[in-house]
Amino acid sequence: MKNSAILLTSSLIFLLQTLQGVKGGFICIGSSFPTNSSYQKNRDSLFSTLSDKVTTNGGFYNASLNGVHVLAFCRRDYERQGCIDCVEKSIRQIKTNCSNRVESFNCDSNDGDRVSCFVRTTNHLTYRKLELGPATNDPSPYAIDTSAKNMTLFRQEWGAMVDRTIEAATIDTSTTVLKYYGAVKAEFTEFPNVYMMMQCTPDITSGACKGCLQESITYFREQLWGRQGGGVCLPSCVFRWELYDFYGAFANVTRAQATSITRLKGGIIAIFVVPIFINLIVFIGLIKAYNRIRKSNNGINEQQCDSGESMLRLDFRMILIATDDFSSENKIGQGGFGSVYKGILPGGQEIAVKRLARGSGQGDVEFKNEVLLLTRLQHRNLVKLLGFCNEGDEEILVYEFVPNSSLDNFIFDEEKRLILTWDMRFRIIEGVARGLLYLHEDSQLRIIHRDLKASNILLDADMNPKISDFGMARLFNMDQTRAVTRKVAGTLGYMAPEYVKNKRFSVKTDVYSFGVVLLEMITGRSNKSYFESLGLPAYAWKCWLAGEAASIIDHVLSRSSTTEIMRFIHIGLLCVQENVAKRPTMSLVIQWLGSDIIAIPLPTAAGFTTHLPVELHRTDASNQAEGRAGTSSLNKLSFTELSPR
Repeated sequence: MKNSAILLTSSLIFLLQTLQGVKGGFICIGSSFPTNSSYQKNRDSLFSTLSDKVTTNGGFYNASLNGVHVLAFCRRDYERQGCIDCVEKSIRQIKTNCSNRVESFNCDSNDGDRVSCFVRTTNHLTYRKLELGPATNDPSPYAIDTSAKNMTLFRQEWGAMVDRTIEAATIDTSTTVLKYYGAVKAEFTEFPNVYMMMQCTPDITSGACKGCLQESITYFREQLWGRQGGGVCLPSCVFRWELYDFYGAFANVTRAQATSITRLKGGIIAIFVVPIFINLIVFIGLIKAYNRIRKSNNGINEQQCDSGESMLRLDFRMILIATDDFSSENKIGQGGFGSVYKGILPGGQEIAVKRLARGSGQGDVEFKNEVLLLTRLQHRNLVKLLGFCNEGDEEILVYEFVPNSSLDNFIFDEEKRLILTWDMRFRIIEGVARGLLYLHEDSQLRIIHRDLKASNILLDADMNPKISDFGMARLFNMDQTRAVTRKVAGTLGYMAPEYVKNKRFSVKTDVYSFGVVLLEMITGRSNKSYFESLGLPAYAWKCWLAGEAASIIDHVLSRSSTTEIMRFIHIGLLCVQENVAKRPTMSLVIQWLGSDIIAIPLPTAAGFTTHLPVELHRTDASNQAEGRAGTSSLNKLSFTELSPR
C-alpha cells in the first residue's frame, strides 16, 4: 500500500500542473454613450424586465427598443430561480463594467457553475443571425501534462465525444424553446467520467448551430487545450466539458468535491491498472459475446471482416423467412446489381434486404466494398448496415428499413412533390450535406461516395435523408486529396466533368454531385429533363447569367421565401463549377446553408457532361441498370470500374 501511494503521488506530480486560470466573463465593445442618454435609459428599461421575460419565454428572449437590442439565454436544464439570478447577476456586471458602452456580452453563472446564462446588448439586430464573436472563455485552473503518452489516446476519445455531442446538439427534437442541446457523459481510458455540454440559441438554423459549435471547439483546441476542462461562450452557442458532473445529472457530485486529485485519481489508477487487465477483460468480453450469439434463436452469428471490424453475419434461411422467400410482394426496389426486399426479423425488426445478382463479378466487388466501409461508418444521415450474408453464390446486404423509399420517388413525382415544402427540402439538403461532410472530414476514414444522386438518398419516417449505396465509394488516406482511376464509376449527369473526361476524382466530385441534387430539389425536376439544353447545371447557369434564376424554382414553392431559395441556387452553382479549385468543401457549404449573412463568392461557369468519352464502354451491370438493353437512361445508368479497390 505504501509503495502504491508513492507511485500514485509521483504519477500525479508528473501528470498534473497547477496553472492560474484565465477567466473572461464579460466583454465591452463599441463606442461609448453619455450618462443618462436615451440609449442608457432604453437599455435599462429592457433590463428591468429581462430576467422575468427569459423564464416566462422558456429560457430565451430578445427585445428591441429604439435602436437598443438585448438578448438573454439560459442553459436548457435551468431552474427558474437559477436562471433569474444568473441573468440579473449578468445585468449587474454589465452595468458595472460596461456602464457606458454601446455593446456588451456577459457569459456568466450562478453559484460558481460556469456558463449557465448569457446576456448581450448591441446597437444592431442580432436575432436569427449566426454570431461567432466576441468570445469569452472560462478554463479549468488545472492542467494536464500533454506530453504524457496517454494523451494521444485521450485526444482521440475527446474528439469522438465532441462529434457525438455536436450530433446530439444539432438535432431539433425538442418541443421546448431551447431546442439545440446536447449533454454527453463518457468513460475514457485515462479518466473514469468525462462530461460535455453544447447548446445553441434557438433562433439560428441547425447548420448555423453546428458551425458555431465547431468554431467554439476550434477556439478551445487553439487557446485552452491541456486544461482539465472549461467553457467557451460565443453569442450564438456555448460549449463546456469537465471531469466532473456540472450540469446536474448526478446531484451528489459537488464542485467542492471536484479537486484536481479526485478528478484524476481514477484516471491515474486506470493508466497503471488497465494495461495489466486489458487482455483478460477483452477475453471475457469475447466469450460472453460468443455465448450470447450462440444462444440466439434468430440465426445471427458474428464474423470478423477483412477490415478488422466485427460484423453480423446473418443466416440465409433466416433471410428467406424474413422476406417470405423473396416474394414479389416484398420487393421494394431494383438496381443495377440486384433487387431490394422488405423483410421482418423474428424479433419484429423491419429490414431492407439487398440481394445482389448471382454470379455478378461487379456485384462481388460492390458487396465487399459496402461491407468494409459501412461497418466503420455511423451517422444519422447515412443508411445503417445491420448485417450481411454470403452463402454459396448468394451475396446479401441487410440494412435498416427506411419507410419512405428514396428521394427521387418524391421530388420527381407531380403529386408527391406537393408535400415537400421548402422547410422540408431545406432539411433534406442540409442532411445530405452533413452526411457528405462526415464522409469527407469527420469520420475516421475519408470516403468519396462517387454515386450521389436522388435515388441513393433514402427518407426515413420523418423525411430525414440517409445517403445509401456505397458500392462505388473509394477510401482515401486522411492526407490524400485526389486520385486517378482506370475507369469511371457513377451516374452520368451527376458525375463531375473532370472525372468523366480525365478520370480524376476527389471530394470535389462529390461536391459537384451534391450541387446537381440541390438544383433538382429546387426545380423539382431531374437532371435528365434538361439534357436538351446540356443539363441542369448548364441551364441554371444560363438563367443566372440572364438574371432569370428565379424562373427555375419549382412552382410548388411559390409561397416560400424566394430570397432564401435564390441563395440556395447560388450555392448549388458554386458546387457545380467547371473549375474544381473554386468548388467549396462540404464544411463551407454547410456554413453557407446555415447563414444568410456570410458573404458567398460569385459562381463561375458550370461544368457539365452529357456524353461519355468514346473509350469508355458500358458494362453488363450498367445494362441492367438501364432497365432494358439497347436504351439509355441517363439518370440511372451507372458506370463502374472492374478493378478491386
